[in-house]
Amino acid sequence: MHQHVRPIPLFLSLLFLSALFLFFPFSPSPFRFASNRRSVIWDSPRVFEWRPCDWWKDRERISEAVPYKSNGYIRIDCYGGLNQMRRDLCDGIGIARLLNATMVLPKFDVAAYWNESSDFADIFDVDYFIEKTKGFVHVVNELPEEIKQKDPFRVDCSKRKGQFDYVESVLPFLLEHKYISCAPAISQRRDRYPLNAKAAFCQGCYNSLRLNKTLESKAKKLLEAIPKPFISLHLRFEPDMVVFTRCTYPSLSNSSLQSVEIARNSDFVIANRKPLTGESAVQWRNRGKCPLTPKETAFILQSLGISSNSNIYLAAGDELMEIEGFTSVYKNVYTKSSLLNHVDFDSMHGNTKAALDYYISIHSDVYIATYFGNMDKMVGAMRVVEGKYKTLLLNRRAFASYKAKGFDKEGLARVLWDVHKEDFVLGRGIGLPGCFCEFRLIYNNSSQLKSITHLATYHLLIRCPVNITPKSRRDSQLPSKSSTNLS
Repeated sequence: MHQHVRPIPLFLSLLFLSALFLFFPFSPSPFRFASNRRSVIWDSPRVFEWRPCDWWKDRERISEAVPYKSNGYIRIDCYGGLNQMRRDLCDGIGIARLLNATMVLPKFDVAAYWNESSDFADIFDVDYFIEKTKGFVHVVNELPEEIKQKDPFRVDCSKRKGQFDYVESVLPFLLEHKYISCAPAISQRRDRYPLNAKAAFCQGCYNSLRLNKTLESKAKKLLEAIPKPFISLHLRFEPDMVVFTRCTYPSLSNSSLQSVEIARNSDFVIANRKPLTGESAVQWRNRGKCPLTPKETAFILQSLGISSNSNIYLAAGDELMEIEGFTSVYKNVYTKSSLLNHVDFDSMHGNTKAALDYYISIHSDVYIATYFGNMDKMVGAMRVVEGKYKTLLLNRRAFASYKAKGFDKEGLARVLWDVHKEDFVLGRGIGLPGCFCEFRLIYNNSSQLKSITHLATYHLLIRCPVNITPKSRRDSQLPSKSSTNLS
């Protein structure tokens, strides 16, 4: 005798399906754990954020701190790619103020390696630069006739990093020759500068440089052509980058391995850049010293919940290797060469191309860096100036070290989410210099931003460039008067 089975009412079926989707929601991510996380890393409420400090924005106070009497003229010689030269220029502005020198427009080196012949005026707006630096440092477009006829006396600044170095070793040459040139050392001790030199550096670097009208017009057209919203991804996996970092990638294609070998034997490569081997290579990689491959980059972005349908602008050079490892996952990828007129693009030099990437990266909805270089430091800082905080440096050390510990894809994706979420929430990883101060963000019970509070003096002493004696939280960004003296 067959037992009669009663059909399940429709509402019970719907209730069951609702419960199924509630506990096992559909997620486009390839990782199961992502279903229990927020959709993207940016949904996590930040605890801290960086902002430009108020103390260097007061032009009148800075100009009155130390009367400006010129000791002569200085030309800053800048070498390398665009972002390296911009770094040198920023340091040069501080040095000029430190020496009470009148600054001539900088000289951009003609670098064969970067296929470069652009000068300062080919990239930046000269009149804007001169106007914005008034009150901080004196800049002239042309030298007086009596000075113009001679070349500057070249001073070796390769080991000059602090105030004492310049005043004791460089100032005498300036006073004697009245016109000198100097190429700043890579690591300047700006923490040892007086207030007026620090402020000149900050103002000159973050509030006085914009692209000239011709280049800015091209950059705006490029920005308009990119579908919105979009991520600007600074992907660094060129042959010279692999050689420079001394890393090995056995799984590269034959064409990529050949490109690396050609770069290694190039005249432009620094000596003693042989690839590391054995345990040294393992330790080097686990310390995060090796660039991420495009395939590894795609994996990390997926771990962070970034959809494969996202619009991504590649802020990169023309020699990227293994790009298929990225574009096989992320299909909506755009580049300068794919969006600009080919005739216009081919006529541009290396620095003008880099300037477009710089402009796009500052104005993108999201900026992600895969290797922390000069461009990433500058873009990260300028995005803070513009009030854009969706900026992230991919953690190469976490990726390499956890992968070496044997984490499977699921576990590796989970831990990468946690590491990058913490970096984003705490405002870490973008390496802001001393022109910026840290603020704590206070939320209510509904995770809505309620207030922004400047951090305590202890944090300022660690994070900010000047000694501070605050009278209240309101004015705790202002340096003490004792730090304004030039001695």
